[in-house]
Amino acid sequence: MKPNAMKAKLLAGEPALGCSVMIPSPHVVEMLGALGFDWVLIDCEHGTISLESVELMAMAADAAGITAIARPPTNRHEDISRMMDRGVGGVQVPHVNTAEDARRAVSAVRFGPGALRGLAAGTRAESYGYGPGGQAAFAEASNAESLVIVQLEHEEAIRNADAIIAVEGVDVFFIGPSDLSQSMGHPGEPGAAPVRAAIEATLAKIRAAGRIAGHPASAGTVQGVIEAGALYIYTHVPRLLEAGAKGFLNAARPA
Repeated sequence: MKPNAMKAKLLAGEPALGCSVMIPSPHVVEMLGALGFDWVLIDCEHGTISLESVELMAMAADAAGITAIARPPTNRHEDISRMMDRGVGGVQVPHVNTAEDARRAVSAVRFGPGALRGLAAGTRAESYGYGPGGQAAFAEASNAESLVIVQLEHEEAIRNADAIIAVEGVDVFFIGPSDLSQSMGHPGEPGAAPVRAAIEATLAKIRAAGRIAGHPASAGTVQGVIEAGALYIYTHVPRLLEAGAKGFLNAARPA
C-alpha cells in the first residue's frame, strides 16, 4: 500500500481539503485532482456508486495523486471492509453513535487478532497479491496508512462524544451538521442555535483531546471551519458547479 499523503498532512496539523462525489465518475475524480484537492470522498451512502465504480474511482484518485476516502452505505463492518478491499485510502463511517460503534469501525479497517476485516488474497488493496513482502507486509502497511473517520451526526453521538473520542485507532472525528440538525429537531437548519452550540462544544472536545476534527464547508464557510480547528474538510461537487455556473452566467447576463 502506498504512503497516504493525506494522512501525513493531517498528522502534521495541516488542513486536508476534499470534495464529495455521489455519482460514478472516475473523470470527476481526475478533475478534482487536477484542480488541486487533497482527497475525494466517494459517497456510497447517498449516491449511486457501486462497488465496481468505487474501485475505478480509487484508481483514478491514485493516478491523479490524491487520496480516495469511501463512505460506505452503512456502518456495518461488511460494508466497511468491502470499501477497503477496493483500494481506498480510508473510510468515513456514517452513524457512529457509541464507542462500540467506533471500535467496530476500526476493527473493520485494521488487520490483527480479533479484527472484523478479512485478509483476502488478490484484492486491489493488496496489489492483487503482487506486492513485495506478501500479505504480512500489506497488512502492516494498510494498518499504518489507512484512515478511519467516524461520523458523529446524531444527538446520541454528541451525548457519547467523550467516550467515542477516546477510542483508539480512529483518525478523524467528523461532525455531520445535516443529520445532526434533523436529530435535534431542526431539519435542514444546521445554523440553529442548539445545533451550532452542540457542534462547537464537540469540536472543542475533539481538539482538547488532541484528536483530529472534521467538518464540511463551502467557499463562504471554509475559513471559519479551519479557524474552529477542523482539519478534515470537504465540499460537494454540486457546490463547485453552482459557484462556477453563477460566476459564468452572471458575467454573461449582468443585471
